[in-house]
Amino acid sequence: MAKRCDICGKGPMVGNNVSHAHNLSKRRWLPNLQKVRVTIDGKTKRMTVCTECIRSGKVQKAA
Repeated sequence: MAKRCDICGKGPMVGNNVSHAHNLSKRRWLPNLQKVRVTIDGKTKRMTVCTECIRSGKVQKAA
């Protein structure tokens, strides 16, 4: 599964873990993605959508 929202395109972000001694190691922040049944043009489709799109109403969930 791709770690990308099908609606807004949100994907992983990268940065550093920073220890107390200021040692840096790479890390990733993954978006909170959910598999949701969505109604598009009267048809039901399964999509991978971030929770921000679900909460904001950009997605119409299938009944």
